[in-house]
Amino acid sequence: SQVVVHKGSPRGVHFRRAGPREKVYFKPDEVRACVVTCGGLCPGINTVIREIVCGLNYMYGVDDILGIVGGYRGFYSKNTVKLTPKVVNDIHKRGGTSLLTSRGGHDTIKIVDSIQDRGINQVYIIGGDGTQKGAALIHEEVEKRGMKVAVAGIPKTIDNDIAVIDKSFGFDTAVEEAQRAINAAHVEVECVENGVGVVKLMGRYSGFIAMHATLASRDVDCCLIPESPFYLEGQGGLFQFIESRMKENGHVVIVIAEGAGQEFVAQSIHDVNQKDASGNRLLLDVGLWLSHKIKREKEVYPIYVPCDDIDPTYMIRAIPSNASDNIYCTLLAQSAVHGAMAGYTGFTVGPVNGKHAYIPIARVTETQNTVRLTDRMWARLLSSTNQPSFLNSCDDILLQQERVDRDTVDMIHKMKITST
Repeated sequence: SQVVVHKGSPRGVHFRRAGPREKVYFKPDEVRACVVTCGGLCPGINTVIREIVCGLNYMYGVDDILGIVGGYRGFYSKNTVKLTPKVVNDIHKRGGTSLLTSRGGHDTIKIVDSIQDRGINQVYIIGGDGTQKGAALIHEEVEKRGMKVAVAGIPKTIDNDIAVIDKSFGFDTAVEEAQRAINAAHVEVECVENGVGVVKLMGRYSGFIAMHATLASRDVDCCLIPESPFYLEGQGGLFQFIESRMKENGHVVIVIAEGAGQEFVAQSIHDVNQKDASGNRLLLDVGLWLSHKIKREKEVYPIYVPCDDIDPTYMIRAIPSNASDNIYCTLLAQSAVHGAMAGYTGFTVGPVNGKHAYIPIARVTETQNTVRLTDRMWARLLSSTNQPSFLNSCDDILLQQERVDRDTVDMIHKMKITST
């Protein structure tokens, strides 16, 4: 059902609906826009770039659009490229980003100096959590200088871990492509005696891809995610489950998110607190570790692991977006264009309770979205795979859920959208 909350209502948290406005702040011939992509790759980035350019040109008649090459540092260290509908016409058919990308390189003063020097008055920033925090800093500096510049963020993360919004772009494509890896593992283990296949999927802090791919596949025996701790040995442990499932089916397929089980292997290789240029925790190869642990168990159980593990991460990140993500990326880009042309700034776009909205950037960077073990979707997965929860009681489940920011979760549950 459609939820409409009237202005002035005290109930819930309200965001302004995305879409075209009656009054346009910028005159088309005075607009100089720029688009930048930062962080890791994700299906759909090129579609967003294309639709920002085409949206500005077709809907508002804007001709002056620049592409910032190579992420944030491209503002002050690389040349720009001119973007036109003709230039971006077929980029959505290719994976990656036509503007190139990089991690880190955010220097607020240098970036805003470049925006000022180039006469840019609309900035479209495509990137994940760290990128959007950078966008918020750019917005603050622009306001401090009194510049009439609209800063619009398009949130990007393949892991679906951005708070507030219903879903991030590229997620559907990632889940769909993950099926190919799961199917490959299933074929491998079916063709040997007592085969165990380990598939490592994306999910640094959140197990959404692993959970949804598992639910969609029906070939997975056990799904391991960062939000749900597991253990290997003893009653109710993973090894016992593998043994019992092996007796039933003669083979086992395990899906593990890259951020799961890090506590088991962290100290043996390097400091768990090391970070990459984007500030993300550097992860150990938990898929390889788990495969080796299972191989050692073959002295106890006659287990064969046909390959160390299947890691389709970079295959998934690099493919073009599928049909549903293409449509979704179009809506995100057009929403961003409408918002910037109306004079809004310091906002990001995305669907909230099924309605596209303008959201203050700070709202989506406050915390990360994670799988709630007490929600129905995880219960559905446990029912589908019939795997152990690796927890002894409901109290344990609730204890683990304290890792989730409850305030943000409650905010999302109570959220209503203002119809304007």
